[in-house]
Amino acid sequence: MSDQVETVKKIGEARDQIAKELRKSIVGMENVIDELMIAIFAQGHVLLVGVPGLAKTLLVSSIAQTLSLDFKRIQFTPDLMPSDITGTEVLQEDPETHQRKFKFLEGPIFTNLLLADEINRTPPKTQAALLEAMQEKRITSGGHDYVLAKPFFVLATQNPIEQEGTYALPEAQLDRFLFNIVVKYPSHAEEIEVMKNVTGVIQEKIEKVLDGASIVEFQQMIKGITVGENIMEYAAALVRATRPEESEAPQFVRDYMGWGAGPRASLNLIMAGKARAALRGRTHVTIEDIKELSLPILRHRIIPNFAARSEGLDSDKLIERLLKEIPASGN
Repeated sequence: MSDQVETVKKIGEARDQIAKELRKSIVGMENVIDELMIAIFAQGHVLLVGVPGLAKTLLVSSIAQTLSLDFKRIQFTPDLMPSDITGTEVLQEDPETHQRKFKFLEGPIFTNLLLADEINRTPPKTQAALLEAMQEKRITSGGHDYVLAKPFFVLATQNPIEQEGTYALPEAQLDRFLFNIVVKYPSHAEEIEVMKNVTGVIQEKIEKVLDGASIVEFQQMIKGITVGENIMEYAAALVRATRPEESEAPQFVRDYMGWGAGPRASLNLIMAGKARAALRGRTHVTIEDIKELSLPILRHRIIPNFAARSEGLDSDKLIERLLKEIPASGN
């Protein structure tokens, strides 16, 4: 137990140091940075939704620097092919034997941190090329399996406004993302600070805080964080209440919800809850952890019906109402 307490202390200190380094290039985004760090330590992938120009790409590349991770970026376009992501087999001739054989050339997915920029701009076949890698941490080509390096994360961005020429992500792929994080506009004061920083002469260098081996070690330790039975019960009750066909679903869910969240939502609430607790120096998960993580975990897993949309009720409003109606006991 003492080892776990000491490790949790180290994780909390690393979190503070990472946030300090990110402040050198990123203004504001407190919740976004917090949720990104939770996702990384919970071994999850993230979908960042926000209009262009909100420094989403800069944030991801800055995180890669602080964590000493190999970072690659793919700009998703309508003509992008699956092999452009995973890699391809090429025919090569041995200079000595002159025999020809196929050799696999790795694609950009062979990295630690992959930024999938504007993921909804590429057709479903190419989007699906990410599925196996995100879930299984490997890809298959030419009948051979190729294991991806650890740690491995996909951080994808999506523009919520411009929908012309885009391909909506299927529910199966959305479910692979631990979090759906909404990146909002900066405040007035933050926008002034952005202008000063970007147009200034001095740019502070971001220092490395952790490396890949340390992250993998912390990820394994976080799995040992304690979760009480009441926390499990609350997470399950919350997720089950999103399903309109369940007997425990509130009346407003039956009226306004087309589809509810699947079992992966329950698993993600617990795993992300463990990471959030560790990043805050705790060795146990609380009800507050589950509540704070409900929006980014559930917003892309529930589907409001036509009645909800006609009354201006989106996923976030339905989840917020659900949090008020589902009782929680203890901490």
